[in-house]
Order: sequence, then C-alpha cells, then structure tokens
Amino acid sequence: MMKFLSFLLTTLLFTQFNFSQEESNPLWLRYPSISPDGSTILFNYKGDIYKVSASGGQAIPLTLSENYEYSPVWSSDGSQIAFASDRYGNFDVFVMPASGGEAKRLTFHSSNEVPSDFHPSGEHVIFSAIRQDLHTNAQFPTGVMAELYSVPTNGGKVNQILTTPAHDAVYSPDGFKLIFHDRKGYENDWRKHHTSSVTRDIWTYDLADGEYRQLSNFKGENRNPVFAENSNEFYYLSEESGSFNVHKSSINNPQTNTQITSFENHPVRFLSKSNNGELCFSYHGELYKMMPNGQPQKVNIQINFDGRQILDKTVSVNNGFTELSIAPNGKEFVYVFRGEIFVSSIEHGTTKRITDTPYQERSVSFSPDGRSLVYAAEVDNSWNVYKTSLTRDDEKYFFNSTVLKEEPIIATAAEEFQPSFSPDGKEVAYLENRTTLKVINLGSKETRTILPAEYNYSYADGDMWYQWSPDSKWFLVQYGPKVRVFWPEVGLIEASGKGTLRNLTQSGYSDFSPKWAMNGEMMIWASDREGNRSENGFGSEGDVYGLFFTKDAFQKYNLSKEEYELWKEKNEEKNEDKAEEKDSKKKKDEDKTKPLKIDWENLSDRKVKLTVHTSQASDYVLSKDGDKLFYLTRFEGKDNLWVTELRTKETKMLAKIEAGNTGMELSPEGDFLLVLADGKALKVDTNEGKVSPINTKGEMVLQKDEEYTYIFDHAWRQVREKFYVEDLQGVDWEFYKTEYKPFLNHVNNNYDFAEMLSEMLGELNASHTGSGYRHRPENGDETASLGILYDHTYSGEGLKVVEVLKMGPLDLTDSNVKAGIIIEKIDGQQVSNDVDHATL
Repeated sequence: MMKFLSFLLTTLLFTQFNFSQEESNPLWLRYPSISPDGSTILFNYKGDIYKVSASGGQAIPLTLSENYEYSPVWSSDGSQIAFASDRYGNFDVFVMPASGGEAKRLTFHSSNEVPSDFHPSGEHVIFSAIRQDLHTNAQFPTGVMAELYSVPTNGGKVNQILTTPAHDAVYSPDGFKLIFHDRKGYENDWRKHHTSSVTRDIWTYDLADGEYRQLSNFKGENRNPVFAENSNEFYYLSEESGSFNVHKSSINNPQTNTQITSFENHPVRFLSKSNNGELCFSYHGELYKMMPNGQPQKVNIQINFDGRQILDKTVSVNNGFTELSIAPNGKEFVYVFRGEIFVSSIEHGTTKRITDTPYQERSVSFSPDGRSLVYAAEVDNSWNVYKTSLTRDDEKYFFNSTVLKEEPIIATAAEEFQPSFSPDGKEVAYLENRTTLKVINLGSKETRTILPAEYNYSYADGDMWYQWSPDSKWFLVQYGPKVRVFWPEVGLIEASGKGTLRNLTQSGYSDFSPKWAMNGEMMIWASDREGNRSENGFGSEGDVYGLFFTKDAFQKYNLSKEEYELWKEKNEEKNEDKAEEKDSKKKKDEDKTKPLKIDWENLSDRKVKLTVHTSQASDYVLSKDGDKLFYLTRFEGKDNLWVTELRTKETKMLAKIEAGNTGMELSPEGDFLLVLADGKALKVDTNEGKVSPINTKGEMVLQKDEEYTYIFDHAWRQVREKFYVEDLQGVDWEFYKTEYKPFLNHVNNNYDFAEMLSEMLGELNASHTGSGYRHRPENGDETASLGILYDHTYSGEGLKVVEVLKMGPLDLTDSNVKAGIIIEKIDGQQVSNDVDHATL
C-alpha cells in the first residue's frame, strides 16, 4: 500500500464552545484598524472582530459567529465598517454599522474577497479578489495575484478598478489616487528578510489619467501603505531596517524615507491611520498606537467573551483516513485518523480505537500472524517504533478486543519510523533518521544497517520506499544513486546487511515504489522512462513494469492464454497427486517461506512493460496468479480503478472511484481490493468491480488544544531536523519557539493557527515555506462559469458582454436551443458566437 502520510491542517472548523472567561492580556490580536476620529480600534481575535477604545480597556465583540471574520476597515465618516467573512464557504465582503448590528453581504462570488478601504464618499468598498480579467488582457488573474474591484456600499454591481495585483489598496484623502503594494508571484505572505524577485513594492495609481508610479526602491519587502493627512506623504511597512517597521516617504520625493519605529525580532503588521495622523498597528500579537513624532504605546486590552475557547469535542471516525492496511485474516483493517490508530471490521464496521495520545502515530501495519500492530509514534519529541498486541488467546480480532498491550520495539535518541514486520515475524525493519534502512531482531534486540543514509534524500517523512521479500531474506528499495539522487532507481539488497546493493532498473529515469509479486518470483514498479514528458524533461506520466527473477516465471508469463490454460490444467493435476501427501494448509505455509530463487544471468532482459498506456498511476498491484494488473490512475479528472489482462492486454476501467488521493491493497485471498479514496475506505470486488463503502462505526474525543500544541512542536522539530542548511541560516530557532508558543492559548481556529505557524516559519527566509488552511465547507457557494467576458467600463443597466468564449457554456447554436436550452435574448440578439457588446 502506498502510504499517504500528509499531515494536514485542513480538516475541520471548531465551533462548540459554551462558557465565559476573562482575559486581561489577550494575545495574537491581528488586523487592527483605527477609526477616522482616532477614538476606536477594530481588531481580529479568535476569528471575530472586536472594537476597543484607542486608550485601551474592555473590548466589545462586533461579530460572534461560528465563522471567521477579519480585515475590518472603516468608512471615512466612521459610521460603517466592512470586513471579510467565510459564512458562505469563501470570504465575502460584508458591511455593518460601526455601532454594531446585522451585517449585510455585498459580494457573492466563490473566490475570496477581502476589503481594504471605503471610497471617501462612502459610496463603495474596494476589495481584492481573483475573479475575471478584462477581455483585452492576455494574462488572467491566477493564484494569489488578486486584482482590485469595488462594490456599492448598499449592494449592487461589482466593477473592476485595476487589472494588476493591487493589495492593501487605500484611497488618498482627496479620492483621486490609490496607493497599494503589488504582488509579483507565489510566496508565503509571512516570509521575512528576503530580497527575491517577488518582494513587494509600493505604487500609486492616478484614477484620472490611469498612470502607475512605483514609489519604493528598497529591494526587499515594502507593503501596507497608507496616506498621511495630505495626498502626498505616506506611511508604509518596510524591512529596510532589518525587521518590518513603519517608514514615511512622499510621492514628490520617494527616493528618501524616514524610519518611524525601531522594533526588533518581530515584524510590525497591519498599519492603519486616523485623520489626525495617529498610527495603529500590531506587533508580536499585541496592538500599538503612536503619533508620528511620538513613541509607540501598547494598547492594553481586556476581553470578556463567551464560547470562544476550545472544548473537547466528539467526532465521528468514518472518513479522513490518511493511511490503511489490511489484516492477514482479510476481515479487519487498520488505519490512521487525525494521527490516531483504529481497527475496523471490513464487513460490519465495528471499530476499536488503538491509541489515544496527543501526539501522532503513523506507518501502521499488521504482524504476519495478525496479532500485533507495528507503528511509529512521536513520543516526547522523538519518533520511536512501538508494537500493540492482542493478549487474550480467545480474542482473534482487534476490532472487538478487550485487552491490548503496547510496548516499544526501539526507542532511542535517533528518529525511528516507517516500520515493517518481516514476513517470518522475527524482525522489524525501520528507517533511522529518515534515510538509513535498519533492522532490529525482536529476539536478540540487536540492530543492523541494511542501506546507509548516503543512498537517500528525504523530502518528507516516509518518502523512502522499501519492502521485505516473502522469504525475509531480501529488500527491494527505492534509492538514489549518489550522482543523481533525484532520479531514483530500484535496488535489491540482502536483509543480512552484508550484501551489495544491486541496481535492478538501470534506466537513468525515475523508477520507484517496487513491490514483490507472485510470491517473490517477480517484482513490479513504476517508471517514467517511456512516459509522456513535460517541456522541462521531467516525466509527468509513467508505466508499470515487471521484472522476473526466474527464467521459469518469465517463460510462464510469455505463454499465450491458451498455452497458459493447458499449463495450469497440467499443474493442477500434479497438485492433486500430492494432496494426499501433504495437508494443503501446511503446504501453503511452506510455500510462503520457500527461499527466494534468483536467476542472475540475463536478469535485465526479463523486464516487461505491463501497462498498455502511460498515465498518472498512483498505485498498482498484481493479482495472486499474476494474470491481472490492477492500478489506480487518471485519464480525465480523478483516479479510477483499471485492470489489464496481462495475457491478452485487454484493458478496461474496473471501478469508478473518482478520487484525487488514492491507494490500495489486495486482500489475502485476492478476492477484493481495499482502497483508500480521498480519506474513505472502499471494498472493490476484483472480479466484478463492485464498489462497497466500508462504514466504520468509530468516534473519538477530539482535544483540539492538545492537537494544536502537538502540531506546533512537530513543525518546529521538522524544521530543526530537516532544514536544507544545518545552521538554519543563523536563525535562533529555540528563541522563536519560546516566542510563538504562548500564542497557542489564544488560537481557536485553523486560520489563526496556520497564520501563526507561517509567521514563525517566515523567520527562516526560505522560499515555499509556510503553513496554510483551506476551508472546505460541504455546501459552500460555487460561482457558475458562463464562458462570457464583460466590459467593466460599462456603467449602464445590467452587464455588458464583449465576448463569448468559444466552446464555452454559452457558445450555443440554434439546434442547442431547440434541444431545450433556453437562453434569454440580450438586446434582441441571441447569445452565440457573434454576440458583440450585448447588454444583459
């Protein structure tokens, strides 16, 4: 089974709280915004928006919902506020009275929309979003590069203001200019100290003449500008001093700037300004205000709140599995849910929770006799290997067991995980420090090295692949030759630890995830050597291959279907003659431990491609007789289960799975496949392809505060152990752990937790480093894509269509209409290819 050990921060919203508490020193206060008159500050805390007097004191919640609200901004007269909320699945713009009351939804698109300012007239709100570009633009908005839009405060048609990424945009006091920072590419929002090509710069845009002007010249980060009392001077945040601080410059003389604050170790964030020039911002989870010629003053805040802390919560255990493995008896399977181990009956779903810890367990599988489980656990900040076993002789299954015994197999100061029992049950293989393959003898407790660390490079925990041979004497390994570690080969090495690593594939391309098949007579693996390739030379698709270790197995494979049936019939007659001499079960057990035979001569000539078409296969397994290849792959959209009859090459879809993340194992008798599909367990009949969901009947008490603490420690340790430079680029990593960990007591949702982790990880100044959370509600809004482009300059009634995209939903002909598709006429014209400047 391919293990999917992704440790996600994207699973649930946590909303069940029910008692009150007072916090005299709340932390992780973010997104502050000071009112135009300077009397009041809005801010985000625990997913809600609060307001507090600028002099400090008791904060009052303006929103108290099960959703996440942030980024509040004031209208110029201070009577209204706008903010972003994910109440409908994505972030939309809402407005409400500054004094409190019902919020009104202004935007209805399924992209995320975040407000940044009101127009000085108060008539509309501007916001960033990824919607649709002008029809004249070759590059459409993508990913994080949001563009600028406006929507009337009373609701109505959305208009596009700028087609370039313009983030944190605000109006000048006279309303004639916009000032903003740009976005040049993909990089985590909270990365610090870099001078890469994607650092942000400050720009103005003249609304009258359409002129852009770059104002910042520092090669690092410049962001979050706000105008001073006039429309010439402006404040902004810059890392020019080494850490984000407030700077002041002017449009007339942007080459010079004055540093206003001198904070160290942590960034100043979320700059805003009142009409009298008072600045407000967040620093290290607390709020500050200052006059331009004064000193920063911390705003002391107390919060009385009800129901915003984390309580334990009972959750169902029926999906969201990250890995699974079938038992030797074929009647139960083990899996991991939120870092905990469970076992369920395949037929009835009866479920037993095996572990109950605040830390993570993973890489779980059964012992050969089915009476033990082996797995890795990150106990006391160290990965170790453990075993949990049935203790009563009369109990045969984990799912209805009563007494279990857990004991360590190996627990040292080194990192040990990804364990696997040898088929004879006498030893356990594991990885030491992510890259060294080792074995421990369960009787003597002696360990030995099979494959040293120099043959592997670990991108993520669990990404090194190995598998015991059926006779427990060999290992198939995926390894990286020293000269090209990023293009792995498949190797064979003796389990004694004394042999030489043999390269079985020798392709020079990527060969990965080898598996034993036909009781050790062959192996199968995946390779991109003949797959469709992308322009940069890396294989984007591949095939499944087979290599036969014996000449007899290879010759048998090459038999035609007719020849194979005759051979099989003759072989069955021989077995019948021997049936009286040996008990069939005993013979079956003996066959399992029969020493592996390898015909080394011309071994490389016994390679064959098993798949008939290249694809993006995620997992594959050979039937027990070796005549069928089952594989999970995608040709359009998501993964489905396919099968190839190897003797006839007949290939078809066996079962429609339609999942994005998949893996599978073959049952011991070969009659069904246990499939993991997007976190759900499925049983698929190997003959008919019938798909049966496995409805597990488990539940667990989710202690979310302990889970957050564990993930924080885990992430911090991952960086310390695996960062690409040993000294972490000079960062005092222990210091930042102690600085950020106290915020855990002030975080109750995944948005804040991911942002807090990203702020800490951002200190490393490493590209593609951070944390994220994608909220996936079951019934979130989804905007239809009609395949039409609008004229955003049109100000009349309705919407003005300038182009209908060919082959799009509205690229219709009369025959389509006659078939029952009703399209309203637009200014007397039917919507079709020739629509030109029609008004909806």
